Amino acid sequence: MAASSGLEDPLLQTISSPRDLRLLPSAHLQALAREIREFLIGKVMASGGHLGSNLGMVEITIALHRVFHSPEDTLLFDTGHQAYVHKLLTGRQAGFDTLRALGGLSGYPSPEESPHDHIGNSHASTALGYADGIAKARRLKGEEGRSVVAVVGDGALTGGLAWESLNNLSDGEGRPVIVVLNDNGRSYAPTHGGCARVFGPLLESLGFVYLGPVDGHDIAAVERALRTARTLPSPSVVHCKTRKGYGYRPAELDLGEHMHAIPVSDPQTGKPLSGSSRTWTQVFAEHLCALGETRPGLVAITAAMPGPTGLDAFGKRFPGRMFDVGIAEQHAMVSAAGLAMEGFHPVVAVYATFLNRAFDQVLLDVAMQGLPVTIVLDRAGITGPDGPSHHGMWDLAILSAVPGLRVAAPRDGRRLRELLEEAVDCAGPAALRFPKASAGIELAAVERSEGMDVLWSSGHDVLLIAIGAMAEPCLEAAAMLSAEGVGVSVLDPRWVLPVTPGLRQAVGAHQLVVTVEDGVVTGGAGAVIGQECGTGQRMRHLGLPPAFIQHGSRDQLLTEAGLTGPGIAHAVRKELAR
Repeated sequence: MAASSGLEDPLLQTISSPRDLRLLPSAHLQALAREIREFLIGKVMASGGHLGSNLGMVEITIALHRVFHSPEDTLLFDTGHQAYVHKLLTGRQAGFDTLRALGGLSGYPSPEESPHDHIGNSHASTALGYADGIAKARRLKGEEGRSVVAVVGDGALTGGLAWESLNNLSDGEGRPVIVVLNDNGRSYAPTHGGCARVFGPLLESLGFVYLGPVDGHDIAAVERALRTARTLPSPSVVHCKTRKGYGYRPAELDLGEHMHAIPVSDPQTGKPLSGSSRTWTQVFAEHLCALGETRPGLVAITAAMPGPTGLDAFGKRFPGRMFDVGIAEQHAMVSAAGLAMEGFHPVVAVYATFLNRAFDQVLLDVAMQGLPVTIVLDRAGITGPDGPSHHGMWDLAILSAVPGLRVAAPRDGRRLRELLEEAVDCAGPAALRFPKASAGIELAAVERSEGMDVLWSSGHDVLLIAIGAMAEPCLEAAAMLSAEGVGVSVLDPRWVLPVTPGLRQAVGAHQLVVTVEDGVVTGGAGAVIGQECGTGQRMRHLGLPPAFIQHGSRDQLLTEAGLTGPGIAHAVRKELAR
């Protein structure tokens, strides 16, 4: 851990607002930075969260709050996982004991928490666009003297949206937005692409005043650059060179991710405190490598997340067949289309929440062309502590509108392997979704009929149609209901979209049909099944509400949504009692 400040009274405890920080003598700032790192290591290790990126932001954030007067001046953090130090310096130290827990402090900026958080953002490359709009609005209102500062980096400038915003900001005479570039050369993984090598000349050619590069761990140097930028009448960029994980040896030695995001861990060693069970991502990663052995045309694409999506193993096993395109999901999908046109079969692995950014490309560049691209959606459904922006709950509703796209939802690790093989053998586009969780136990089928698996059969009163990971709670509900004398069947469609023709017969054979999915219920898989099979049929659709669900553990949030065995059984009893 970092060394203590050596002062009798901890400095951090004296900082309850940015004003307190501005009153602190400059000679004490390095000691404060060390205390902040100690605090972050202790708290984030206890709760899990984003550590490495925030360790690299300590000095920059101190300098920002000494030069600018938040919340009168607007500080925007992109991506939002870099904002822990900002939260500390704006009166939220006590909240870190509840970081990312249900009802506790968010892991991202949150206007509901503090007036110092102007936007609630966590998807990369957006802050520059916000800054452009805020600056335009203030000019239209005749407001002067309030700075707009966008802190970018941690891979955000590999996203196309960031460059669209820079293009507009560059024409900003009279709108002097200040861009602070936290250049640590990484997002989750090392930053790819040519832009990182030519920041200065490129930004100057766009019309920005370029200041730097500055040592981002030298508070005085960063302050000087920021004070200069604040006086300029036109847009500027303060380029700060930093090291992700700075000041904490285990993070510095983690060359893969610099402890970007961690589970609950030991602060002395940096190691997780409990052994993790086998995850869906691990099952996918291993089987993709196995498929790569016999399918030389199989290639993989990641949007800056080779480790979290499981593609790093494929890249190591097959150098040259895995492509990291940076935080650029739209490009990832169109590039996959190009690869497919030339006879390859791309597997694009992204978090389900980030697929939203590439919907147009899935629809018009992949599906409309009928191209054999497999989209693997990690973190589908409720993801837990990362909160509303990261729940992968919209994918089924979005993808249900895409003609010609097949969507599979495996219920366990064995089915993941089966369905992945079927997907990469498809002549057209396919998607495969699974949650951020343990892959759990194998759930054997009683029988398979027309590509669907019957998991439970004790009568025809109720049919539970279990989508993917909802199979286990559906089986639990079936056992409870069967013990009460209710005849229950549990069916796993395996391929959820489009609706399998044989499902109509199964639906018609039961008095009540209940679909269960860990996606938004509005327009989701259940709604499609109802449209296709439910004419005149008594049906109920269970899923996530059309709302922005806050952060908490996956189990807590699924319980709140009624997507547990007892919750499903209760919903069935209530429906039968009508």
